[in-house]
Amino acid sequence: MHFVYNIQCEESVKAFLQRHSYSKSTISAIKNNGALLVNERQVTVRAMMRIGDQLKVQLPKEHPSKNIAPFDAPLNILFEDDFLIIVTKPAHQNIAPSKEHLHESLLEQVYAYTWRNNESIPHIVTRLDRNTSGIVIFTKHGFIHHLMSQLTIDKHYLCICHGNVQDNDIIEAPIARHPASIIQRHVSPKGKYACTTYTSLKQKNGYSLCEVKLMTGRTHQIRVHFQHIGHSLVGDDLYGSMRKDIPRQLLQCYQVAFTHPITNEQLNIFDNDKSMMTIFDML
Repeated sequence: MHFVYNIQCEESVKAFLQRHSYSKSTISAIKNNGALLVNERQVTVRAMMRIGDQLKVQLPKEHPSKNIAPFDAPLNILFEDDFLIIVTKPAHQNIAPSKEHLHESLLEQVYAYTWRNNESIPHIVTRLDRNTSGIVIFTKHGFIHHLMSQLTIDKHYLCICHGNVQDNDIIEAPIARHPASIIQRHVSPKGKYACTTYTSLKQKNGYSLCEVKLMTGRTHQIRVHFQHIGHSLVGDDLYGSMRKDIPRQLLQCYQVAFTHPITNEQLNIFDNDKSMMTIFDML
């Protein structure tokens, strides 16, 4: 992967790279395994550039981790270009390998696809719990991942919870790790600030369908916040109660919106899976 820039002012290559959000680690990697060319002549970061020069930055080729094995299975791709790939994850699949689930993660599935097509290594931008479904964003290089980390990503969810939720509201309650668990979180004054907004869409038979937007990104945030207001998610065995006919929490990331880090295009991506609506109508 490479980028070409037309230089508009006199400055060093290093100053230009820093001004364009290249991190110290990325610049170091380019020096060791990539290339910097000014007017097709290889230079170092100390080289000075003049107005009208052309800088080509060749990013270093990335190599897959030994802990990641390709999982070749069909992907539901919502968006793809040279820099990003946005897909959907079903419930009951890990984002990445874990001790309990060593293989067949979404990361390995995307890796099998990207490596086969252009030998790029996917990097996870957004994450979902194993039993949450919906949209996940990956980048095709670590540098693009670094750029994405500096952006605001709007994430919208659908959830089905217990009880009749009539209002639209904001939940502001700090979240911390539960002292009795390495997995579970809870609302605690010692926790980190967390903010969730929600809109009640439908109520039926003691259940509510809600649209939720994350204003912060704490672990299990929606699940913890809905438990906190007395409306735990249906099927959530960690923060509510399990139903035999619903073996996972009813939570789906159905929309993400952000500015593309390279093209500056405004992206608004939807998951058209209607299973949450179908499940709600059956309750």
